[in-house]
Amino acid sequence: MAKTTFAEEVYLRALTGRLVGEDLLASYNEVAVVSMKNIICCSTATAAESAFISQTGGKAWHFIVEKGNEKEVAEQLKEYDGDAILLLFGGETPVEKAKEMFSKLLEEMALHEILADIIIHVHIFAAGGLDEAIKNEKIKEYLKERNVYLYTFDLDNGLMLVHEMEFNDGMKLHRIAELPITCEHANLLNKSLRDKKIAWVEA
Repeated sequence: MAKTTFAEEVYLRALTGRLVGEDLLASYNEVAVVSMKNIICCSTATAAESAFISQTGGKAWHFIVEKGNEKEVAEQLKEYDGDAILLLFGGETPVEKAKEMFSKLLEEMALHEILADIIIHVHIFAAGGLDEAIKNEKIKEYLKERNVYLYTFDLDNGLMLVHEMEFNDGMKLHRIAELPITCEHANLLNKSLRDKKIAWVEA
């Protein structure tokens, strides 16, 4: 069980969002950030947005997904017509509800033929949300035609890992980048996920 406080969990997401905004989003001009309506998702989202804007001078817009408004959000994403869409599903929302909304939004994005690159947060992937989503052939075919990226963490080595995703025969991950994270960030990740402090943080 995690030994972090809720405040530490929020700050951890801010550190993650900053890295995403400064590095993963840095090559884009206009970014859409989609989050669920909860504090932790929005912490990651706003940190990513502010870091992206500060780093690039680009344009970012925040979209909130709630159960039942997935079609409306897809319509808004289509109108916004950004270069990339960052999908943040998780936080305090029960995981089954998050997975359901994630799949529904992807289905609506496919139906609306939204052409942006897609970046997926580790939480919904680790919870099996993407595995569930691609059981829908419409979603799987849609993702085959997109540039889809996922970020995960190597907790032992203090790295954020960036993967390009392939959906031709099942789902495959191709690691394309390793981004070092700060000692503070690594320590909070380990404390949150494994109730552990890593040795090189203490040195």
